[in-house]
Amino acid sequence: MYQQMIFVNLAVSDLDASKKFFTELGYTINQQFTDETASAVVISDTIVLMVMTKEKYAGFTKKTIVDSTTHSEVLIALSAESREKVDELVERAVAAGGTETGEKQDHGFMYGRAFDDLDGHTFEVAWMDPSVIES
Repeated sequence: MYQQMIFVNLAVSDLDASKKFFTELGYTINQQFTDETASAVVISDTIVLMVMTKEKYAGFTKKTIVDSTTHSEVLIALSAESREKVDELVERAVAAGGTETGEKQDHGFMYGRAFDDLDGHTFEVAWMDPSVIES
């Protein structure tokens, strides 16, 4: 059965630093789609993060590329399988040079935290009680 994929494209200031950051979070790099201008970071079987030099990224848009350290361009939300996995990913991001952003969100049935990567792109990580989702 076909599973739709999502490719999230982000402009980064230092491609090598971004690759290192995301591999330190536990993700892998797909070398088949990686060169000196872009890298495919495999988040899951259906989610790929394409980190690109700003020059490469500019080839895909006529819009101005925002400074993601001062402007919000997108909020990327990732699910986690448990509260502990939320904490683990955010703590790994901070240890790899990212910054925790915002406050912990604990609603009992849903728990989340967020971090900014090296370029200020915001990633929200959330766990939701499966019994609530199935209801």
